[in-house]
Amino acid sequence: MSAHSATTQLSVNLNKVALVRNTRHLGIPSVTRVATLCLQAGASGLTVHPRPDGRHIRAHDVADLAALLQAWPDREFNIEGNPFHNLMDFVREVRPHQVTFVPDSEGQFTSDHGWTFPQDAERLKPVIAQAKAWGVRVSLFMDPLPQAMAAAKAVGADRVELYTESYANAFGTPDQDRVLQTFKAAAQAALDVGLQVNAGHDLNRDNLGLFLRTVPGVQEVSIGHALVADALELGYEATVRAYLACVPT
Repeated sequence: MSAHSATTQLSVNLNKVALVRNTRHLGIPSVTRVATLCLQAGASGLTVHPRPDGRHIRAHDVADLAALLQAWPDREFNIEGNPFHNLMDFVREVRPHQVTFVPDSEGQFTSDHGWTFPQDAERLKPVIAQAKAWGVRVSLFMDPLPQAMAAAKAVGADRVELYTESYANAFGTPDQDRVLQTFKAAAQAALDVGLQVNAGHDLNRDNLGLFLRTVPGVQEVSIGHALVADALELGYEATVRAYLACVPT
């Protein structure tokens, strides 16, 4: 990631592009075309969450995007999902740069909570070890709980992705600063035990800048729903550049 390593990375989540495509049988919008536009505009990587029900990203999308990224060696591929559903087959076949383990149920509307420790520790250890044996960096989707970061490190994770919905909900309200401080504390706790920090969920052009100015050490943000919604009005190039402009330098 040499050309994109100085500041927080922007990984574009392509799920909603695939969701729109899947409502017809015409192949549009093209997930790979949108991915190309985002990469050309400066996105540092791509994220997909191939759920078992195939509601948006499907197996062929994962393979197509992995092939596309061969022409972009300085950008990253992040595949997220539940390692106890269909995720590990994708990780084995594609060997993405990063896998983000998310504890969602098969029919869950959207990810809405992080892993719980110590309850999830023993079942996570072998899948984390397997992903790392395949040469894949492992991030765990986590609530902003400082006391849980040491446990995430202990099971072998390389990173945590802080689940930011509570911050997005509090943004612009009297609770904003209090909630933001919980993320600052959680990120610092992660850094203190040797974890790197990602963040994602409901981040947008309004709330991203404050989050990154306040929360230390954020390596990557994964943004999909808001970015795709903005692109319907602005186009992908202008939207990606607008999000990159939110990242402190």
